[in-house]
Amino acid sequence: MLMFITHPSDRYSIAEEVQMALEGGCKWIQLRMKDASDEEFRQTALEIIPLCKENEAFLVFDDRVELAMEMGVHGVHLGKNDMDPLQAREIMGAEAIIGVTANTADDIVRLKGWDVDYVGLGPYRYTTTKKNLSPLLGTDGYRDVVNKVREADVLLPIVAIGGISIEDIPAIMSTGVNGIAVSGSIINAPDPVDYTRRILSALNSNKK
Repeated sequence: MLMFITHPSDRYSIAEEVQMALEGGCKWIQLRMKDASDEEFRQTALEIIPLCKENEAFLVFDDRVELAMEMGVHGVHLGKNDMDPLQAREIMGAEAIIGVTANTADDIVRLKGWDVDYVGLGPYRYTTTKKNLSPLLGTDGYRDVVNKVREADVLLPIVAIGGISIEDIPAIMSTGVNGIAVSGSIINAPDPVDYTRRILSALNSNKK
C-alpha cells in the first residue's frame, strides 16, 4: 500500500507530480496544499481528478471536507487540528475514505470503535514537508506502537509517513505497518516514475 502525498516543488506542477506517481503504478493520491486558498486547491483538484480516474486511483484531500464532497473525490485525510473524523463521517457518508494522523499508540487506541479507515503514523524521520514536527519514531518506535495497538485489539491499517525513502522499506515493513506514504523522496528522485515503480516493488517483496 503506497500513498503519494503532493507537495509544492520547484521542478514540477502538482498535476505533473501526480501524473508521474500514477505512471509509476501508485493507486492512492493525497492532494495536500496546506497554504493554498480553496480556489487554488479546487483548480489543482480539477487537473488531477481526471488523471486519477483514468488510472483507477483513489484520491483523498488533505482536510477540506466540504471541497471533497463538492468534487466527489474518494475521501479525506484529517490531521489533529482538522475536522473531527466522526463529524466528517456524518457529512461524507459511509462510503468515504477517512484517514487520520497519529503520532503515538494512544492516538490510535483512542480511535477504537471509530469509523475511520486508516491511520497515518509518523514521522519516521525528519521531513521538510511538514511544519511543527512531532517526535521522530524510527523503526523501534513503529514496532512499539504497532505492538501496543494490536494488543489493544485495534486493527486499523497503519501507514508509515515522514521522510521515508526506498532504502527504509524493509525495516519499516518489518515493524508490522500496512503501508507507507511518500512525498519528497518521489518528487526529488532523478526519475520519479521509475522511483515509484521501485518503491512498489520493494513493498511487494517485503509484505508480511
